[in-house]
Amino acid sequence: MIKRKIIILLIVCMITSILSACKKDDNTKKTNDNESKKVEETKKPEDNNLEKEKEQEKEKDKNKEQEQVKEKESEKPEEKKEKNKTIAIDAGHQQTGDPSKEPVGPNSSQMKAKVASGTSGVATKKPEYKLTLEVALKLQAELEKRGYNVLMIRKTHDVNISNKERADIANEANVDAFIRIHANGSDNSSTTGAMTICQTESNPYNADMWSKSKLLSECVLDSFVEATNCKREKVWQTDTMSGINWAKVPVTIIEMGYMSNPDEDKLMSTEDYQDKMVMGMANGLEKFLDS
Repeated sequence: MIKRKIIILLIVCMITSILSACKKDDNTKKTNDNESKKVEETKKPEDNNLEKEKEQEKEKDKNKEQEQVKEKESEKPEEKKEKNKTIAIDAGHQQTGDPSKEPVGPNSSQMKAKVASGTSGVATKKPEYKLTLEVALKLQAELEKRGYNVLMIRKTHDVNISNKERADIANEANVDAFIRIHANGSDNSSTTGAMTICQTESNPYNADMWSKSKLLSECVLDSFVEATNCKREKVWQTDTMSGINWAKVPVTIIEMGYMSNPDEDKLMSTEDYQDKMVMGMANGLEKFLDS
């Protein structure tokens, strides 16, 4: 009987010991699980920061690549868009005037000097024919840059081309616009400003070109004044200009300013103001040709 009790007691002790050990394992496992969770939780912010840093680096690399592409594109020369339009530029006057006569217009009995000698700067002493060619060559470069075909009536000073012959050159090429570049002079040294010139509506030689020439004159003068901020005089409509009367294409004369005014004379010889004058003329021509 005593032996049986001892055996039962031993069995109970063993069972109790086993149960206790199992419970301890469960607690240990839970503790380990909790500790693992804590470790994971402490690692999460670091992992997130690393991910963000990687994303930021990727974004920086992407932006850098885009900037490099833009830089390469900006370094490429601009493609010139051909406009299929031709502009004739006549730099007014020449080194030596030609006083021999020619008709002022087709079938006209009225005669006029083939080429006047032009004026000269009261302050710069620069002859008009030099100033007009300086500006004409710059205008040529600007118009060609914009994609226009340019016909230069003269490129040097030592020529002898009459006003009729200048118009003939533009007519034979059937240009879309003909601009004649001049500078003005006055007995009044305080007079300043720019004007353009075209024929009248009742011109006996080329009245059919009046509306287009008037529009061309207005476009050039308005854009010229806007670019240079000079005084705007007017569009002078007259039938006294041989180079206009012989034209069979839209034509205008631009009087850029007065060489008889010391300030305007000096201004027209500066690089900066010449660039502005050229920009104004080019803008006006473009406005006319796009109308």
